[in-house]
Amino acid sequence: MQKDVIILNEARNVSLTVYLQEIGGEFRHVAKRPAVLILPGGGYQMCSDREADPVAMPYLAAGYQAFILRYSVAENAQWPNPLEDYEQAMSVIRSRAEEWNLYADKIAVIGFSAGGHLAAAAATMSKNRPNAAILGYAVVSNDVKGCNLSAPDTVSAVDKNTCPCFLFSARTDKIVHIVNSIDFIKALTEHDIAFESHIYAYGPHGFSTGDTSVQNPDTTEICARVPNWVQDSIGWLRDMFGEFGSEGIKPPMCKAYVSANHEPFLSINCTIGYLARNPAAKAILDNFLAKAKNDDLRHQWSDGVNDVTRKMTLSGALSFMQVGKEVLSMLDGQLRKIPNA
Repeated sequence: MQKDVIILNEARNVSLTVYLQEIGGEFRHVAKRPAVLILPGGGYQMCSDREADPVAMPYLAAGYQAFILRYSVAENAQWPNPLEDYEQAMSVIRSRAEEWNLYADKIAVIGFSAGGHLAAAAATMSKNRPNAAILGYAVVSNDVKGCNLSAPDTVSAVDKNTCPCFLFSARTDKIVHIVNSIDFIKALTEHDIAFESHIYAYGPHGFSTGDTSVQNPDTTEICARVPNWVQDSIGWLRDMFGEFGSEGIKPPMCKAYVSANHEPFLSINCTIGYLARNPAAKAILDNFLAKAKNDDLRHQWSDGVNDVTRKMTLSGALSFMQVGKEVLSMLDGQLRKIPNA
């Protein structure tokens, strides 16, 4: 393994620690590797060592190239300095993807606390967005003003271009209220973004990997399941990026969006509310429902598409109502002829 430290901004003490693993040879089935960029927490006053190397090691063991950004803090934390540091780091990583044997389109950012805020900002408002974000007890709302008055709220910045996210935190966190995670999850849901979330019953703020090597079990009340977030996040990344296979990375199990609302053409995998706003799709569904013998179907559609129905995919709703596969295939074929504007 190769380790290097690149100085990105000497005046602000910004650096990028690089951990690179080999490919080929004894790793003959590995041509390239996905990567993680780690943003330690520290209230924008420091970059915690507990959320740096100890976090990188499990991802290295899982086959990732790993990077640690020590971004602008303390007197240099004025926004947008930290985000500019992230932009520079991600630009360096992607520009050297071939040299460093990594997939430029399979890079996740991992942030903790204030570093989680920076990771959320990277996911929602950066020019060089990551392909996935892992947010640990992240301060993502206006609560960030408590440690950096110049830092923006990221919840309101979630949009359709936000990458898939994995969030974890403790219900009893006394520093960053759990509402931060909840509000971010709501925003992701509203924009149809794929995510996974783990809110543990109890634990302190800043538990890092939750392992006893970084968290003293004799002085801290912490849920025994907290360390699970590490392997859960690695498994989630494999779902989003793809697993190593004999012929390179396998196709991902999960898509970035929960529905097909963002695909080039419409389909039965779009949400009912989305299809109802498209005149051509609505005409197809109106015609189908006019001929349907299922009163529940006609009632739900004529009811104006309520809040619950609006968020369901058409395939899910019709399957639940036991509409046959032949009918589903027929509707899907008709909808797929309609470009998604």
